[in-house]
Amino acid sequence: MKIIKTIGNLTVEFDGETQKDIFKQLSSLEEVFGEKACGKCESENLRFVVRENDGNEFYELRCLECGAKLAFGAHKQGGGLFPKRKSPDGEWLSDRGWQKWNPKTKSLE
Repeated sequence: MKIIKTIGNLTVEFDGETQKDIFKQLSSLEEVFGEKACGKCESENLRFVVRENDGNEFYELRCLECGAKLAFGAHKQGGGLFPKRKSPDGEWLSDRGWQKWNPKTKSLE
């Protein structure tokens, strides 16, 4: 089956053999590409960014209005991405995981 679906601000096309295949692909695509607005200022002016540092790649969605970002982690197997909505100690982050650098406290908030 061929599927064409609008997810967030993107229209994607993909194939799936079974409903389970399609469901898995939709779930993965919506988790990564489903953000329509910044969690800090609600702007829809977003950009996908990949940064490289010392051979490591960092994936994030960045708000072009307020500068906030939503970071993504990579699954150890399969190469998929997921939004980082929890802190390193397992606590849920505010604003759906969107964070902005605060120069006064020198930390992401």
